[in-house]
Amino acid sequence: MLKNKKSFRDLMACAEQDAKNRIASGQPLRLSPQAKADGDEATIYLYDAIGGWFGIAAADFVQELNGLKAKTIHLRINSPGGSVFEAEAIQTAIQQHTAKVVAHVDGMAASAATYVALAADEIEISDGAMFMIHRASGLSWGNAEDLLHLATLLEKIDANIVSDYQRKTGKSPEQLMDWMKAETWFSAAEALENGFVDRIYTKPKPTDDGGGKDKQDDGKKAQAQTDALKLAAQRRANAIRMIGIGI
Repeated sequence: MLKNKKSFRDLMACAEQDAKNRIASGQPLRLSPQAKADGDEATIYLYDAIGGWFGIAAADFVQELNGLKAKTIHLRINSPGGSVFEAEAIQTAIQQHTAKVVAHVDGMAASAATYVALAADEIEISDGAMFMIHRASGLSWGNAEDLLHLATLLEKIDANIVSDYQRKTGKSPEQLMDWMKAETWFSAAEALENGFVDRIYTKPKPTDDGGGKDKQDDGKKAQAQTDALKLAAQRRANAIRMIGIGI
């Protein structure tokens, strides 16, 4: 597990710069969740920061999500996280949807994106993708009482996040808080080992002959089974003849 590989502040700075670049190039500021339906299955993308002035807004995401009537929804995630309350709204909508939701961590699920993922019925992470957890953070301006109020709020948010992680992983609150304090990055294998995800996606290795070798192997196995049955039958016949001779 890597600690402080790239901080939450770094991730948000990159997301904000990406938004500014979109504005400069005449592209839309906010990216759509891009929901797509195909029969009994549908896909929705969380491929940006969550909320704020530049991320995918919960209102847009939930509207797209609730418009999907498929039995299975694939939630594709590559997000640095973002607003905790926007993520909570997305999480609630996923939990309340009647479809089976399968989350796929395609690149990274960091910060608030991790507990959006945890709202799904199943979580699959790509081999090479990463999962990052950290304590809640925020900005405030004012006197000592104002800052203490923010600190109290952040502690309550941390407790909620720990509760979500604990339900999924079974880890102790102390262990989870230690990881959060360190802004810990989990590889796919580490995320699986510690219970944050259910499985790792790896691309199946194609056969060199397009499956011909597999067919040949199956044919050899079938022939071997036939030969074994013939041999067993021959042995039984020989045994019967020997018994007859002995009598």
